[in-house]
Amino acid sequence: MAEEAKVVEASDEIKFSEEELKELGELQQSYQEKQAQLGQIAVQKIIINQQMEAIENRQAELEGEYEEVQQKEQEIVQKLNEKYGPGQLDPQSGVFTPAPPQEEEAPQG
Repeated sequence: MAEEAKVVEASDEIKFSEEELKELGELQQSYQEKQAQLGQIAVQKIIINQQMEAIENRQAELEGEYEEVQQKEQEIVQKLNEKYGPGQLDPQSGVFTPAPPQEEEAPQG
């Protein structure tokens, strides 16, 4: 039989049952666990945001380096074109094949 709460005057103490105290303790424990878990998630988000920032910074650095490589390529191509003229280079064999000379069209009149 469950214990019944008795209506008492304000000065009288009411003692909760062991079952009620256990329920309240479990509820408090659940709140503490959820708060700790929310804190862990917040810390994980901070770490992930820091990692994303580092990745984005590295990506920006690499994009700059890539542009430098493209510029270097253009400089080399220009230098080789000035020295050997237009053509094709096979990078594996190192053989350069000059482009066939283009014939100028005679003006029609």
